[in-house]
Formats: sequence, C-alpha cells, structure tokens
Amino acid sequence: MSRNKLTYTSAITKLEEIVKEIESGEIDVDVLTERVKKASELITFCKERLRGTQKEVEETIKDINGNRPPEGE
Repeated sequence: MSRNKLTYTSAITKLEEIVKEIESGEIDVDVLTERVKKASELITFCKERLRGTQKEVEETIKDINGNRPPEGE
C-alpha cells in the first residue's frame, strides 16, 4: 500500500492483521522480520498522523476561542 494512499484506519487495520499473524505462532522467521519492519513503519505513520491531527485540533480551538488574529492581518 502506497504511503500516499495510506489512512490512519487502514494502517491500524494492517497492524491488527500483523499482530494476529505473529500471535498465531505459525509465521516463518524470515516473514516475521518483514512483518516487524512493516509494523514499525505503520506505527510511525500513525504517530505522525495523530500528532498532526492534534495540532490541527488545537489550532482550530484557538481560532474558535479567538486567540489568533484572522488570517491576512
């Protein structure tokens, strides 16, 4: 899945699939390494997405509370 098309929800879903696969205990060692690397990438993506969303929400709340001048000033 291309990182450009990746969404938070699809990343979480893929992480859940990887966890189930690992927990099954029937995964080849070589495949396990690949899955752990992919999980790490997905976790990083999710953290970035959450941080970005948090920042946007905080900025929106500031706008609502009038703590920022209107744009263009």
